[in-house]
Amino acid sequence: MDLEELLRAMDRTAANLKKLESVWERAQPFIPSGPQRGSDPQYDGLRAAWTDLLSGLPPIDGWTITEPLPDIDEIGQAYIDYLEIGVPPSAVDAAGEKPGADLAAYRYRLERARRRAARGRLEQLVATVDATLPIAVQGSARDSQEVLSNDLTEKIEAAIGEIARLLGEDAESIDRWWDLQRHMRFSQGHDWHDIVEFDWPAVRAGIEVNSLGDSDPLPVPDMDLGHAASGNLTGAATLALPWERLDDDGFERLLYDLLRDIPEHQNVQWLMQTRAPDRGRDLSLDRVLRDGSGGVRTERVIIQAKHWRSRSVNAAALNETVVAGKLWGPPLVRGIVIATSGRFTADAVAWAERHNSEGTAPYVELWPDSRLETLLAQRPHIAAAHGLK
Repeated sequence: MDLEELLRAMDRTAANLKKLESVWERAQPFIPSGPQRGSDPQYDGLRAAWTDLLSGLPPIDGWTITEPLPDIDEIGQAYIDYLEIGVPPSAVDAAGEKPGADLAAYRYRLERARRRAARGRLEQLVATVDATLPIAVQGSARDSQEVLSNDLTEKIEAAIGEIARLLGEDAESIDRWWDLQRHMRFSQGHDWHDIVEFDWPAVRAGIEVNSLGDSDPLPVPDMDLGHAASGNLTGAATLALPWERLDDDGFERLLYDLLRDIPEHQNVQWLMQTRAPDRGRDLSLDRVLRDGSGGVRTERVIIQAKHWRSRSVNAAALNETVVAGKLWGPPLVRGIVIATSGRFTADAVAWAERHNSEGTAPYVELWPDSRLETLLAQRPHIAAAHGLK
């Protein structure tokens, strides 16, 4: 089936679903919650509208909503019957709530089907923008006010437009989506550089989130895990991870998910994109500190991501980060974590130890690849979600 034809059908279905949800919102107050008799002309009209609209919900994986709204006279009589025999009316309660439950189940299935339909094409479009953007800005100065318009920029704009079509309303919730649209509209050289450095990295991460819902399973081998575990296993477990599979944005997203999974971390936020010219702060959080007497306090911590595979992080990079940290706030930054997919030089380790021994804020923590691999070994679901397992 043609993708656009399927999307149009899904768009119409979503519109019909909204109409049904509106009908249910108006009908729900009429549903009895206890013994009563009689009906209501307004509710009867809503029942008729509900029945008419059901034909606009096609089956999804063989299931759709087929039942009419309940008869409120029958619901009220059922409460009377249960009261007379002294049995809790749980079945009657469920019957009165079923339309809302059915609507929620259908919306869940519809959103899942749309993600499934769009995922493959989204991957193609993201790859197109990834490959085309760096070439499109070649030869254009970072501060250029000349309009940049050529076959490559048109190709990018077409890809972004199709991405918007595939994501639907979800596109509007993506970080920097409207910045991207504004910069494409003005289309001056500096606008396209902003797209490369700021807008597209954020939008790309948002596309990845929206293309795979929380309920969508990661692909797994076709095997019985219990049988496989009982067999003769070879090799050894390893902490090493294929960091080369991640780009800068992927590494930062991995850190975000890892930090959120640590119970002592609250209010984990992105602050600036990895490709910012000044390589500023990337993530922040509030770290909860508890003592044995029951006292609790929080401290603000900044995490800077350095996805450096070809070189180690040196002392100069640490000093630059700490100097910049003095300009952040309020609240006062108590700690800085430098997290890298590579290593730290010996002078960087010595610099951090010397700085921390002086007792001045912020305290500097070094997280090399080995520490990240240990943390992720304890959380294999996060590593797997980012393609590292």
